[in-house]
Amino acid sequence: MAPPAQPITVTRRDQMFPILGDADIERMRRFGEASSYEAGEHIVTAGSVAPGLIVILSGAVDITQDVRPGRRETIVTHGPGNFIGELAQLSSRPSLVNAEAKEPVEAFVIPSQRLRDLMVQEAYLGERIMRALILRRVGLLESGSSGPIVIGPAGNGDTLRLQGFLRRSGQPHRALDSDTDPCAKTLIGHFHVDPHHLPIVLCPNGKLMHNPGDTELARCIGLLRPIDPDKVYDVAIVGAGPAGLAAAVYAGSEGLSTIVLDCRAFGGQAGASARIENYLGFPTGITGMALMARAYNQAQKFGVEIVIPDEAKLLGAAGDAPGYKLDVGDGESVKARTVVIASGARYRRLDIANLAEFEGTSVHYWASPIEARLCAGQEVALVGAGNSAGQAAVYLASQVRKVTLLARRDSLDSTMSRYLVERIKAQPNIEVVTETAIEALEGEAGNLTALRWRNQRTGVETTRPIQHLFLFIGADPNTDWLAHCNVALDAKGFVRTGADIAADQMETSRSGVFAIGDVRSGSVKRVAAAVGEGAQVVAALHAYLARTNAAAPELARRA
Repeated sequence: MAPPAQPITVTRRDQMFPILGDADIERMRRFGEASSYEAGEHIVTAGSVAPGLIVILSGAVDITQDVRPGRRETIVTHGPGNFIGELAQLSSRPSLVNAEAKEPVEAFVIPSQRLRDLMVQEAYLGERIMRALILRRVGLLESGSSGPIVIGPAGNGDTLRLQGFLRRSGQPHRALDSDTDPCAKTLIGHFHVDPHHLPIVLCPNGKLMHNPGDTELARCIGLLRPIDPDKVYDVAIVGAGPAGLAAAVYAGSEGLSTIVLDCRAFGGQAGASARIENYLGFPTGITGMALMARAYNQAQKFGVEIVIPDEAKLLGAAGDAPGYKLDVGDGESVKARTVVIASGARYRRLDIANLAEFEGTSVHYWASPIEARLCAGQEVALVGAGNSAGQAAVYLASQVRKVTLLARRDSLDSTMSRYLVERIKAQPNIEVVTETAIEALEGEAGNLTALRWRNQRTGVETTRPIQHLFLFIGADPNTDWLAHCNVALDAKGFVRTGADIAADQMETSRSGVFAIGDVRSGSVKRVAAAVGEGAQVVAALHAYLARTNAAAPELARRA
């Protein structure tokens, strides 16, 4: 038996908590402002925005996390040469940990904006600091003690929804089963919560929420902040999948003021991939979530403003200024000189009357550790024949008793990469059933008890007692929000670009509005292609902005 894996706080401690030398500290001073703290002073409180990255010159500071209400656990004690902060400080979001001066402290504070300047201007130092910030977030995710606490029945659809949102957003959190966890029962009694009102979420700032929506929860934990209605961005990007994040990284690194909107979480469909093994530069493979989290952090490093979850609802003219206005959730709007549509695709659903009854509890569109724990030791069914289906099947096979993979075609060879086909064949607990379609879902109260499928060639029906179904049957373009925006779509709903409607290959029928990635008509539906288009569109943005900025003085003169 393999020895248990050691936590990252042990294996990479020196990188997580580096001690800066005198020369490094002197190079950092110009980005910060001197500060001092008395012994016992609370420098940072979980749930509140920290002043920035704090570099300690003398003294000692305890970094703690709230493992449960009223109980704190020390993560590390920082001394001279250490710095206080993690990824939250890169974008001025609420801290996930506490920092308390153990003795008098002399330090200097680098605010978020200046921290991003340091990352760019001091490449070597920036690399060390960025690595430490990322590893500290990974450590918090591993510990499962920081961040909001989700309390509810383990298999409840809303409990799973909240856990899934926090996980896909890269937010540390705890999930307590209200039926079995003593701490959960204590908290339910303390707050006098009726069991019918579960799940609940206890945010780090002390606020208790009853079954919040994703947007409401995001605002409570500081992930989603108000949009400045007066600011005009160079580019607004709709969608935070591979294409949108690639465009954000390149636009931000080239000095364009950039905002990214997504109605769910960063990563898009790529974020759901259990393992991507054919992406250039990752010979051992990488999970989709890890790849997209790196892109998300990289965009923030270059000052990109990321607003998630917030849904673009209407694209119109700015009215009082050149450019465009995007109406988004909660009555807010975004003004931008250009717009990039990278809204990707939405998961295709089975055409079965009672499907919605089981979604969120027994029917899943992601194969993450949350779903794997829910299905541990059981037989599950998975419908699909593409790479996403193959990756999910292989991942689930390592977690469950058996995976039955159902495909409409007579083989997987024409739709799935060869390496995945071979890997599926090598898994003794994956059964591939071809030329088959789901006929019915059986169960009650949102819990699946059995599946019935039919062989399309022989007509033979099979019923099996399966409680969890995973759907990876492709996707449709996520363009419903463009129905009244005068952006030309093709017959299948994908955004038309270039050729007969615009001068640039990625420009749409509206000048200054571009489309990239899976949502674009004729695009190659691959992660690498989406990233390439995200990089390519930035050149088109520069060209468009140069033309319109040059034309503005001439128009003013003529007026």
